[in-house]
Amino acid sequence: MGQHHLKPLFAPNSVAVFGASDRVDSVGQIVFQNMLQSGYQGALYPINPSHAEVQGCKAYASIAEIIEPVELAVIATPAHTVPDLIEECGKHGVKAAVIITAGFGEAGVTGKALERAVLESAQRYGIRLIGPNCLGVMRPDIGLNATFNNGSAAAGNLAFVSQSGALCTAILDWAKTNDIGFSSVISMGASVDVDFGEVIDYLTAKRLMDIRRNTHHIFRLMYHFVWIPKYRRKVFDEPYRSTLKSIIEKIGYDYDIELVALRKH
Repeated sequence: MGQHHLKPLFAPNSVAVFGASDRVDSVGQIVFQNMLQSGYQGALYPINPSHAEVQGCKAYASIAEIIEPVELAVIATPAHTVPDLIEECGKHGVKAAVIITAGFGEAGVTGKALERAVLESAQRYGIRLIGPNCLGVMRPDIGLNATFNNGSAAAGNLAFVSQSGALCTAILDWAKTNDIGFSSVISMGASVDVDFGEVIDYLTAKRLMDIRRNTHHIFRLMYHFVWIPKYRRKVFDEPYRSTLKSIIEKIGYDYDIELVALRKH
C-alpha cells in the first residue's frame, strides 16, 4: 500500500499558519503557539502581513515569500480572506488545508457564497480541506497540534473524530484528567470536502500498514458524527470492512450489532 492521499493533512512535512499572531488569546496566537510547543519537527511558517516576526519566528507576508514547498496550510483569518488564500496556496503547490475560520455555510447567503468560492479554488488545484468552522487537527505522536485547543493531548492509541469542535474540547479536557492519550484528534467542522468516510479510510489504511509491519499495538477508534455523506459505502468495503470489524471487536463490542447501528445513520 502506497502513501495515502490524505497524508499531507495528517502527517505533513511542512505547515504554514495563516493568521499566526502575537495577540494573546486570538485563534491565530493559540494555533501557532500550539504548533511551537507540541514538538512538531517539520518546517513551520507563520504568515502575517503586518509583522516581520511572530512568537520569535520569522513571519512571511504571504505564502509566495516562502521558497520551500508547503504541504499543509492552517487558516485562522477572517472568512472573507479565505478564498484568495486558498488560491495562493494552490499556486504554491499546497496539498491540504485546515480551515479553522467560521462564517461560511452557517452564516447565510454571503457565507455560502464564500464556501462555494473556497471549494471551487481547492478543487481547481487539488487541495484537500478539513473544515471550515472546526477546532483543527491534532496528531500528538508526531507533534502536530493544528488546533486552537488549550494545549495538546498526550500520545496514545485512541483516535477521536468529531464533527463538533466543542465535543473535541470536552473530550480532550476529560482525557487530560483521566490520563488518556490519542493517536489523532480530528475536528471535521462543516466537512465541505474531506468527510468522515475519508478520515476512516485514512485511519484504517494506517492500521493495515501497521499490521503489515508486524506491530501489534491495539488501535481503537471513537467516533461521533451527524452524517456520513458520499463516502459512506467505503467504510463498509474491503479491506476497510475487515479492519473496522477488528477495531470494533477490540473495543469490546459486537461487530454485527454495531454494523446494523452504523447503517441506520
